[in-house]
Amino acid sequence: MKYFSPLFPFIAGWALLLFSDSLFSISLTNGILQLVLFALVVCIPTWRTKRMSYVDIGWPWGLTLIGVLTWIYSEGDSLRVAIVSMAYIFAGCRMGFGALKMWKLGMLKKEFPRYEYQKQRWQKAGKTNTSLAMQVEAILQGLANASFLAIPAFVIAANPNAGISIFEVIGIVVWLGAFVMESVADMQKLSFLKRMKKAGEKNKVCNIGLWKYSRHPNYFAEWMVWNGLLIASIPSWLALYQQESIIIWALLGAALLFVSRIMYSTLVYYTGAVPAEYYSVQKRPDYKTYQQTTNIFFPGRIKVKKC
Repeated sequence: MKYFSPLFPFIAGWALLLFSDSLFSISLTNGILQLVLFALVVCIPTWRTKRMSYVDIGWPWGLTLIGVLTWIYSEGDSLRVAIVSMAYIFAGCRMGFGALKMWKLGMLKKEFPRYEYQKQRWQKAGKTNTSLAMQVEAILQGLANASFLAIPAFVIAANPNAGISIFEVIGIVVWLGAFVMESVADMQKLSFLKRMKKAGEKNKVCNIGLWKYSRHPNYFAEWMVWNGLLIASIPSWLALYQQESIIIWALLGAALLFVSRIMYSTLVYYTGAVPAEYYSVQKRPDYKTYQQTTNIFFPGRIKVKKC
C-alpha cells in the first residue's frame, strides 16, 4: 500500500472530473490518452533503462495534449477556448521540445539528480523495490495531467459567456508576466554558464539578474504561471454553478485551489528546489553563502550574510 498511496489524491481528482456533468467526456478522453502517453513515453523506457528522466518528456507533452483536447472538444466561448488552449500548448511545447533536445543529445542516458534524490527518499521510506516505485511515480505524473493540472483548462473552456471578466484579464497578465520571467531566468542562467565555461571557471554559483533575488526564480515563475490560470478560471468556475450539483461545484473550486498547492510543493520540495540544492551544496563551494543571502523561492531583497 505504501507504494500506491501517492496515487490516491490524483485518482480522486480524476474521479471528480468524471462525476462532473459538464466535464465528463473531455476528462475521460484526456485521462485515457494521458495514461497511454505515459505508458509509451515514460513507463516502458523507465522499465528498460531503470531511469526516470523520461518523465521530463511525458509531462510537458501531456500538457500539450490537454491544450489540444481543450481546443477540439470544449464547447465554451471560442475566444476563451483558444486562449487557454494555446497557453497549454505553448507551455507544453516549449518544455517538450527542450526535453526532446536533451534526449537527442544523450542527456537522458544519465539519471537526472532530482530523480536520484527521489530514490534516496524511497529508501528512507522503506520502499526497497525501486522498479515498482519508479513505475508508480510515472503513473502518478500521468494522473496529475489527467486530473488537477487539466482542471483549469477544462473549467475555463466550458464557459459559454462571451464577456471577458476582470479576473480573466488579470489572470492572463499574470500568466504572460510569469512566462516572460521564467524565460528570462532560464536565459540568464544559460548565459552565465556559457561565460563561466569560456573563462574556464567551474562550479560557480549563478547569482546574476533574477538569480540575485531568488535561488530558483524559474521555479517561482512556473508556479505563478499556474496561479495566473487559476485566477482566470474564477469566473468560469462561478458560471458552472448553474450546471453542476452543489457538491461537485464546490469540490471543483477546492480542486482549483489545490492545483496551486500541488505545484508549490512540487517546485519547492518534490522535484524542484530542495533536490537541486542537495547536490548544489556538494558541488559548488560558494552555495552555502548563496543560501544565506538569497531566498529559496519567493523573490526578495538580498540578505546580509550571517557570521
